[in-house]
Amino acid sequence: MITESIDLKKLQGHLRLKLLSLYHQAHAGHIGCSLSCIDLIIASLVLRKGEDDTFLLSKGHAAASLYTCLNYLGELSDDELATYYQNGTTLPAHPAPNQHRGIPFATGSLGHGFPIATGMAKARKLQADRSQVFVLMSDGETNEGTTWEAAHFAVQNGLDNLIVLIDKNGLQGFGQTANVLGDTASAQTWKAMGFETLETDGHAMEKLLAGIDQLTAVPNGKPKVLIAQTIKGKGVGYMENRLEWHYLPMTSEQYEQARSDVYEHYLAPSRA
Repeated sequence: MITESIDLKKLQGHLRLKLLSLYHQAHAGHIGCSLSCIDLIIASLVLRKGEDDTFLLSKGHAAASLYTCLNYLGELSDDELATYYQNGTTLPAHPAPNQHRGIPFATGSLGHGFPIATGMAKARKLQADRSQVFVLMSDGETNEGTTWEAAHFAVQNGLDNLIVLIDKNGLQGFGQTANVLGDTASAQTWKAMGFETLETDGHAMEKLLAGIDQLTAVPNGKPKVLIAQTIKGKGVGYMENRLEWHYLPMTSEQYEQARSDVYEHYLAPSRA
């Protein structure tokens, strides 16, 4: 998509505000992990995905960030978005399949989205289909054995139409990723596996877009991985790098503070 006419920082801010409103009305958790990856979804799904490409959110607990971006694209109406987390919704806490074009598979049990994306990329190679498959994973998800089976398969089959995006915020479930199974999302590991590997700031939109363009520019027989250094809870001061915001819902007072933080960081007029 053309980005010259889009104020990228304001887009980041407006979509964060919509995301926060979803979580507030549902009184739901998983806010921090959605704020850490929403910029990756904006860059890949909203701004860079081709019409025939596919995007999979493997870290399904950040579903609200996906729903917010699909709403921006017009694939989910405002009325549909308002049903998030409600009884009978097609937009549950983790993405559900067979309801919306932008959600081709159920994800959320970590370690499944990447193998599915790898199979899709292989199928497109067999069909001489030049479209690409993007899959967004968490760094904690790279602990899963299925991740490495899929990675070996992708390398062995030369799936250069596969772009893996890793949201590397350094926190998972109940602790820091470095203290659980170590840094399984390290660039050195993925490069040694045979992936074309790039690291970047996961919240600097221009760098994210440039990184995706670099990885998708020329087919070279290698699957791609973009490792994005992110901050859990990015944009809301009291949530940033705080493990508890993997789980907690917001009180009304916390919601107002979160809105204020996002406005100040992304939307307030420059004082320069």
